[in-house]
Order: sequence, then structure tokens, then C-alpha cells
Amino acid sequence: MKLSRITAFSSSLLLGAVLALTGAATAQAGESVAAVDYVALGDSYSSGVGSGSYDSASGSCKRTPKAYPALWAAANAPASFAFTACSGARTGDVTASQLGPLNSGTDLVSISIGGNDAGFADVMTTCALQSEATCLNRVAQARAFVDSTLPGNLNSVYTAIRSKAPSARVVVLGYPRFYQLNGTCVAGLSEKERAAINGASDYLNAATAKRAADYGFAFADVAGAFTGHEICSGSAWLHSVNWLDIGESYHPTAAGQSGGYLPVFRSAA
Repeated sequence: MKLSRITAFSSSLLLGAVLALTGAATAQAGESVAAVDYVALGDSYSSGVGSGSYDSASGSCKRTPKAYPALWAAANAPASFAFTACSGARTGDVTASQLGPLNSGTDLVSISIGGNDAGFADVMTTCALQSEATCLNRVAQARAFVDSTLPGNLNSVYTAIRSKAPSARVVVLGYPRFYQLNGTCVAGLSEKERAAINGASDYLNAATAKRAADYGFAFADVAGAFTGHEICSGSAWLHSVNWLDIGESYHPTAAGQSGGYLPVFRSAA
């Protein structure tokens, strides 16, 4: 009887210790999320162009609470959240005007960049307005730029980020494929043009992923998340060409931000 009481007493002490440790671990986990200082950099895919509800204070940068960085911040309540991503940004714009919030205490950084450097908007305009041969030639030019010039441009951005935020986890997000081939579209670009544009997106992502890996950054590939939701899919998370609001063309919808970009970023972050 005495032994069983001792055993019971010991068990209760052990249980109490386990509960105390578990509670402490839970509290620490909550504190670690709350203590995160997060900075969101990049271009229109990070600012949220195409999602609507733009913050008027952001002007032509068109930042919106429907963009994946703002959605993540709203769900996780970080200690601080600086949102400097801007529509139309190239690598030089990031280094010139977006890095101010970064410092040695920054814990998390997200960025999508490179598409504008490679001439994404001009590629899509050329393909929408000109011949198939001209479109394919413009896509080839963009791929050549990705080989020759983009790696150096990305190096400049990534070096600056690492210098200003040496301890941060940096998540580099890619771009989706734009078209479901042999899909529901009955007009517009040819299948050859659509396949070339998809291939160029994959090419850009591969180059970006390599540079990110060389810096120890995480690359978050969104192509899989958008599969089945490309233009011509019948359930698109991307705007097709919109002549009434050309700036939103080929950008994610609000559903593309919340259903495509956000889960991929959440997993990587």
C-alpha cells in the first residue's frame, strides 16, 4: 500500500512536470510566432495586383490586404509587418526603395522578383497583339535575358537582403504557369504561344530557384498550387488579358493569392 502511494505520488509529480513542460513549450511556440518581425518585398505578385481592395496610401504600388503577405500577417499577428512590395518593381527598385525596414532583428522576408526584369509585361503584350512568330521570338529574347543578365540582378538583391537582415529566413516565391494547354479557351493565343509562355515561366523559376539556393534562401514554387487554375482551365486563379484594366492582366485573382500563394508561403515560412 505504501509502495503504491509512493508510485502514485511519483506519477503525479511526473505528470505535473510533463504538463508544465508542455505548457511551457506551447507558450514558447506562441511567443515565437508573435515575436516574428516580417518584411514583404517584391513586385506586383507580392503587392497583390489583380486582387482588388488596394490601399490608397500605397499609390501606384497597389498593395492590398488580399495579397499573400498581408493575409499571412493577419493570420499570424507578427510582432511587426512591413509591406513594401510594389507593382512594376524590378530588382533595382527593390534595392533602391524597398529594403528600409530590414535590420538585424528581421526574422522573415518574402520576395517575388525577376519577372519585370525579364520583360514579362512586354512579352504578354507582344503575344497578345502580334503574330505567333513575333511572340515566340520575344519569348526567346526573355529566356536569353534570364541566362545572361538576370542572375547578376538577383545576386544584387539577395546580397543586399542578406547584408541588412543576416539572420532572417528568406522565402523567394516564383511565378505560376499561365495557361492550361488544350483547355477551355476558344480564342486568343495559339497553343504554341501558350506553351512557350509556360515554358518561359518555368525557365525563370528554375533560374531564380538556383540563385536563391546559392544564398541559402528557400524557394517556394507556386506552379503546383496553380495547376488546374490556370487561364483556360475553367476555374482560373489568374486574370486573362483585360483591355479595360490592362495592369491586372495575367495577375492572380484574390483566390489565387489566398488559395495559391498563401499556402505555399505558409509552408515555406
